[in-house]
Amino acid sequence: MSSTINSLAPRGRWRHWALAFLATTLTTFLASSAAPTPLYRIYQENWGFSPSLLTLIFGIYAICLLLALLVVGSLSDHVGRKPVIFASVMLQAVAMILFIRADSVGWLIAARAVQGLATGAASGAIGAALLDTNKVQGQLVNSIVPLGGMAVGVLGSSALVQFGPEPMRLIYIILLVALALQAVLVWFMPETAAHHPGALASLKPRVHVPRQVRAALLMITPSNIAGWALAGFYLSLMPSLVGASTGNRSAMVSGAVVAALTISGSIAILLRRKKSAAANLRLGPPFMILGMGVVLAGMHLGLAPLLLAGTMIAGGGLGTNFLGSVNAIMPLAAPDERAGVLSAFYVESYLAFSIPAIGAGFLSHAIGLGPTADIYAGLVILLTLFGIAAIRTTARRSVQA
Repeated sequence: MSSTINSLAPRGRWRHWALAFLATTLTTFLASSAAPTPLYRIYQENWGFSPSLLTLIFGIYAICLLLALLVVGSLSDHVGRKPVIFASVMLQAVAMILFIRADSVGWLIAARAVQGLATGAASGAIGAALLDTNKVQGQLVNSIVPLGGMAVGVLGSSALVQFGPEPMRLIYIILLVALALQAVLVWFMPETAAHHPGALASLKPRVHVPRQVRAALLMITPSNIAGWALAGFYLSLMPSLVGASTGNRSAMVSGAVVAALTISGSIAILLRRKKSAAANLRLGPPFMILGMGVVLAGMHLGLAPLLLAGTMIAGGGLGTNFLGSVNAIMPLAAPDERAGVLSAFYVESYLAFSIPAIGAGFLSHAIGLGPTADIYAGLVILLTLFGIAAIRTTARRSVQA
C-alpha cells in the first residue's frame, strides 16, 4: 500500500517549481514561528512580565498548533492541498498584522495563538504536498526546513533588532509581504491530492497512526521528545540564559547561540541525508548528550564560545535524529495517509516542544534560570538515554526476527 503511485504528482518543470514553492512557503511559516525569539527580551523590558509568562506566551503558540493539527491535520487528504495551504497562509498573515500592532502582552498572546493555528494547519498539508510532488526530495525538505526555517527566523530577527529600525515590527512586515506573495502563487501550484469523501468527519479531533507505522513511531518517541524539548528551551529561554550566564546582552550573540542549534541541525541533515534511518537514529542521540554536557560547562563558566560549541554539537545530533525519525515513519505511509501521519508526528513533537518549556518558565521563576537549566538538561539527557535503549532494543528484535 505504501508504494501506491500518486497520479496527480506534477511532472517536469512543474515538479521543480512546486518543490521550490512549497519549500519556500514552509520556510516562511517556520521562520515566522521563530522570529519572536530574539524579541522576547525586548518585550519583557518594555512590558515588564516574568519568565513564566514568557514561556506561557511561547506555549500558547504550540498549544494552538496542536489544536489545528488535531482538527484539520488530515483535511487536505480530503479537500486537496491547495485550499488548506491558502487558508493557512492567510491566517499567518493575520498573525503578522497582530504582531505589528502589538503594544501589550494581550496582543502578543493573540498573535501567537493565531500563528499556532496557521502553522498547524499548514504543516500537514505542505508536508504531504512535498511528498506528493517528489517522495525523495520532499522527504529531505520536510527534514531540513523545520530547523533551517527556524534558523532563518532567529538570525533575521536578531539582525533587524540589532541594526534595523523599528525592531519590534520590521521582521513581521517583511514576513507579511512574503506571505501576500505566496497567497497568490499557491493557486499556480498543481493540485497533488485527489478529493476523498469524509472531509467533515476528518475534523473530529483525533490522532490516527496507521497500523504499519505504529511500531516505528513508538521506537523513535523518547529521543524525538528529547530533541524537541531541547529546541523548545532554546527558542524560549536560551536568549535570557545567554545574557544571564555570560553578561552579554547583544541580540546577535543570543540569536547566534539559538540559531547555532538549528543551523547545525540542518547541516547534519544535508550531510546524513543518504544514510539509513537506523544509522541516523544510532548516531544522533549520543551527539545530543555530548552537546548538552558542553553547553552546561559553557553556562557555568560563563563562556559564550563554549555555549556555542556545545549548541552546535547538540544541534548536529538533533538534526541527525530528526532525519532518522522522519525517514523511519514516512515511507511506511500510503499517499492518502501522509498528512495524517505527519500531523500525528508533529502532535508528539510540539507537545515536547511546548510543555517542558512552559514548566521550565515557572520553575525558573521559583529557583532561578541557572538551576532550571541544569535540571532541564539532565532530563533531556535521561530521556535521550531511554531513546538509545529503545532504538537498540528494536534493532535487536529485528535481527532476531
